Amino acid sequence: MSEKVMVLGVGNILYSDDGFGIKVIQELEDKHSDAIPDNVTLVDGGVLGINLLGVISSADRLIVVDTILNNGKPGDIHRLEGDAIPNRILGKNSMHQVDLLEALSLCRLMGNVPKTVIIGVEPQDIETLNPELTPIIDRQVQHLVELVLNEIMRC
Repeated sequence: MSEKVMVLGVGNILYSDDGFGIKVIQELEDKHSDAIPDNVTLVDGGVLGINLLGVISSADRLIVVDTILNNGKPGDIHRLEGDAIPNRILGKNSMHQVDLLEALSLCRLMGNVPKTVIIGVEPQDIETLNPELTPIIDRQVQHLVELVLNEIMRC
């Protein structure tokens, strides 16, 4: 039986670059659904955070797409896995990641922690009420789609 893989986009599409993870999921659904194997589920997690516990706990592998504040330049790509995830989250890289860490901790208590990778982009603006990504971040959507597809192929 194939492992259950979940690609989870998180963020708030109302606050410019904060909606990046959701835009990547939409792009995967709209233009790359034929490249997504049957054992992979795409999830628009929005800002549900801890409320995604049930969904997250059903996965064997979890690929999270989000903005990541990592003291880089807007548009920089970051990939976190293993021990780097708690350290970066504890540094409050994003509110979604704080909720995600709590959900993953609860998964651990339930006995099912999916192998997790977080892939994201350094945002330019996550405070302006605007449903559009900034141009520099918008240009990274297709790059992240490719990175996610590569992650899926590694599973």
